[in-house]
Amino acid sequence: MDDAMHAGTTTISGHGGAEVEAYLARPVGGAPRGGVVVIHHLPGYDAASKEIVRTFAAHGHAAICPNLFSREGAGVGPDDQAAAARAKGGVPDEQLVGDVAAAAAHLNSLDHANGKVGVIGFCSGGRQSFLAACSLDLDAAVDCYGAFVVEAPPADAPLKVAPLLSRAPDLSCPLLGLFGAEDRFPAPDEVAALDAELTRLGKEHEFHSYPGAGHAFFAVDRPSYRPEAAVDGWKKILAFYGRHLSA
Repeated sequence: MDDAMHAGTTTISGHGGAEVEAYLARPVGGAPRGGVVVIHHLPGYDAASKEIVRTFAAHGHAAICPNLFSREGAGVGPDDQAAAARAKGGVPDEQLVGDVAAAAAHLNSLDHANGKVGVIGFCSGGRQSFLAACSLDLDAAVDCYGAFVVEAPPADAPLKVAPLLSRAPDLSCPLLGLFGAEDRFPAPDEVAALDAELTRLGKEHEFHSYPGAGHAFFAVDRPSYRPEAAVDGWKKILAFYGRHLSA
């Protein structure tokens, strides 16, 4: 594998024309390639999210992670932006869809783009990945333990969002779901309900739940990290995008 890449910060014109900071990585070389929009988790646009972007570039995809909290103040650090966004109940769904659409368009504007774009999200980003795939014309979507697709958040949750199960008929692309069997958000019964609804609708999807894993099992910098589940999950993600984002 040749993992040479260009990586760094850029800006895109997001929802409503707002200037949104984003982290972009793309392989060196002229082979046609698909793109991946990485939706960061609720803790924000952080080093772990940027590492995920670089991982996709190392495996032959252009990838971009927009800072969904960019609007929380110029000159304010990502941690403070994330705290401000959580205090407001998170990013409005319409704004999220607009920012993902702008990120996808940016990927498709790059040299050697093959016109195919996938989306992936973790935690709140998993829910938002499903939302984007139900709102935009995408080629593949990955939901990594996205909560509040089936059920509304508890009253004391930092996210103030509505469930998305009613949007399932609008799913535009194949969906890969990776979940922890010990997770509470989403709990296994919620994963089963989403699986059943997508099956009823004839939507192409594959779900995997990992025993012994809870929420955020991909997060290498947290006690929740579960190496066996994360390694297998990455293999499934890369194979999934290999099938659906190739030229």
